[in-house]
Amino acid sequence: MAYIDKEVGSRRLKPDPLIWTIATAAGWVGAARSETGLVALTLPQASVEECVRSLTQLGVQEGCSVVPPEPGHVLAGLAQALNRYFSGEPERLDFPVDWTVFTPFQQRVLQVVQGIRRGELLSYGQVAAQINCPRASRAVGGALGANHILLVVPCHRVIRSDGTLGGFGSGLAWKVRLLTVEGINPGPGGKYRLF
Repeated sequence: MAYIDKEVGSRRLKPDPLIWTIATAAGWVGAARSETGLVALTLPQASVEECVRSLTQLGVQEGCSVVPPEPGHVLAGLAQALNRYFSGEPERLDFPVDWTVFTPFQQRVLQVVQGIRRGELLSYGQVAAQINCPRASRAVGGALGANHILLVVPCHRVIRSDGTLGGFGSGLAWKVRLLTVEGINPGPGGKYRLF
């Protein structure tokens, strides 16, 4: 039986996800889903093996069976959507998420971030204000660090209030790459403009 086996906050996660790998224009993406939605989504990797290893690093137990969603499943269109996204097409990756794998605070933060549209950027402080915790910018950053459903919950669209990138769990090079795919480029002095 496959399950997420990772401490998140004080919660031990054990939904029963199915995993699958998706070939995209940018490389292999790994996805894990429960009955209610995505529990993990990797950034593109060079091979299927790296993709599965990436899922393991996100907390998906090793040895899961690779099972793509059946036709008609709500996630069946994910592969096509990811291919359009990485080809530079304006694609909204609006797929269901299994929010039970996050703490209540993380859920609040990530649900706000999920609503950030392509081409828009918010600061950590703006996200904190939207969840009625205006002084919780650092805690917002911590919640974004727990996000393992990248792209569907686009934490790369959250930057510092001064226009600099801030952090990104997969590295700043990936953050820049994703923003560039979305047509967002830095202005003078290498700073980004908040929307």
